[in-house]
Amino acid sequence: MRAAEAPEPGAAEGRRWRPRRIAAAGLRPLWEDKLAFSGAVILGLLIVVAILAPALTPYDPMESTTVAGGGLAYLEPPSRAHWLGTNNLGRDILSQILVGTRVALMVGFLAAILVTLVGTTVALLAGYFRGWVDDLLMRLVDIAYSIPLEPLAIVVLSFLKPSIWNIVLVVAVLAWRDPARVIRAQVLSLVERPFVKAARVAGAGHLRIMFRHIAPNVLPLANVYIAIAFGWAVFGEASISFLGFGDPRTISWGQILQQAFLSGAIRRAWWWAVPPGVCIMLAVLSVFFIGRAYEVVLNPRLRAR
Repeated sequence: MRAAEAPEPGAAEGRRWRPRRIAAAGLRPLWEDKLAFSGAVILGLLIVVAILAPALTPYDPMESTTVAGGGLAYLEPPSRAHWLGTNNLGRDILSQILVGTRVALMVGFLAAILVTLVGTTVALLAGYFRGWVDDLLMRLVDIAYSIPLEPLAIVVLSFLKPSIWNIVLVVAVLAWRDPARVIRAQVLSLVERPFVKAARVAGAGHLRIMFRHIAPNVLPLANVYIAIAFGWAVFGEASISFLGFGDPRTISWGQILQQAFLSGAIRRAWWWAVPPGVCIMLAVLSVFFIGRAYEVVLNPRLRAR
């Protein structure tokens, strides 16, 4: 009786995509890495704050408040009434920070999902078909690398109406280049595996091979770029809003910093500039810690460092 042959690495995943197994493997690094777990906790708290922002805000973020004598609460420092103080219009900064969390996370998640979908699809097409398709798509990647974010945002948002959706579009137009280039290298290796060749012999079409057999094997790497793109999008939205090209109808962390800078009070009213800066830092650090944990899983050489 012949002993059963050992399955080809990746063949089981290539033959059948099991969402539960992939989800369990994807969450394991968060439990094993303390920094990743702390990042997940911070990100989870930000999500809860974004969802409950209307109920948590002590004041209307766009409404001026007054002091006990009836005057405008002009640049009031942190106190019992205003935990993070007020700005030059008497508006409560804590309420603006809480509302701004929604904008930051919405831009971050939308841009991250869009960037990962576009980048992974481009990588699958380039790595699978190779030839002129690969050359064309990689030249587009090179062009995307040569375009800086801020000048592109200024040009695009000058012609289009400033909005959150346009900011997401600007970020996604540039950020897809990183996952496309890195995931393509993995796809080039996967297309030579026996389970892909067996799928071709069995008569599977190109789309079935790419998205049923190859795509599940690049999902862990794509998850890393979801985290990276999230942080990049949050920082990009804050930068664009600070430059004055954000949506004037919404409150964001970058817009709070811009108003503090334009008022000239950014140096003396520290409570106006520090909280949104800390929030941006925490959001970016949280996804960096999460992405770092997945990077160690994908690159075992980093474990020895």
